[in-house]
Amino acid sequence: MAAQRSTTDILDAAVHVREAARSVASGATGVSTVLAALSEVMEYDHASLARWDPLRRRHTTLAGSYPDDATAYIETRLHHDPVFPVLRSPARGGLWLRDVPRHLLAASPGFQEVLAPLGIEDGVAQCLFAPDGRYVGMLNVSTRRPRRTPDPAHAVVTLLTEALAAAVDPRSGPPPEESAAAEPTADARRPGGLSPRELQVLAELTTGRTNREIAERLYITPRTVGTHIEHILAKLDLPNRAAAAARAAAWGIDPSR
Repeated sequence: MAAQRSTTDILDAAVHVREAARSVASGATGVSTVLAALSEVMEYDHASLARWDPLRRRHTTLAGSYPDDATAYIETRLHHDPVFPVLRSPARGGLWLRDVPRHLLAASPGFQEVLAPLGIEDGVAQCLFAPDGRYVGMLNVSTRRPRRTPDPAHAVVTLLTEALAAAVDPRSGPPPEESAAAEPTADARRPGGLSPRELQVLAELTTGRTNREIAERLYITPRTVGTHIEHILAKLDLPNRAAAAARAAAWGIDPSR
């Protein structure tokens, strides 16, 4: 259990979180690996990493274990919560539940309607910012058990914010032309030699979505989607997107939620 581990153990676990975040940013693994690694830094009952969509003005959960109603609150209502302006300050190194002023908790629908019914007694909400100052998303971690004081995880979570931001920032990954030109040895281990991004686009083709709809889901432009589809058809020697969708279905490739 994280509460019984030494500071050295927690710092070693933080290195694994950073490595997982870098792997996500490069397109090699999914965001859930970051939360799995984070559980070694601090034990939790629920956690999520969400990306901020500035066009839709909402969060999108990339990975998480909160119940559906809590996830919906994080995605569509949290940025209107009275606590959020405090969270959103770039100077703040995360807001731990025990440090939230009582009057804010009393006014917070997020705490009163979502966290309190779950029996949450501790945890942290950490807003994530890109190096250029853009708000890109947030980490939420909740536990039903109060954590010890002092808690090394407080400082560690703050130290991890840059890596976590890179994991959720759609701009942090390699550009499309770099994804299409991934190393042959890495491509050879993927179906059809497709890059991670091409596999994502291929999966979306199974739903019949348009290029614009795929672009919105993957945070890229419709033109880039079209380029990826051209590369997919060329690599798989297929005549059209319908054939590509059929190939994806045969391989058991489905779009991520």
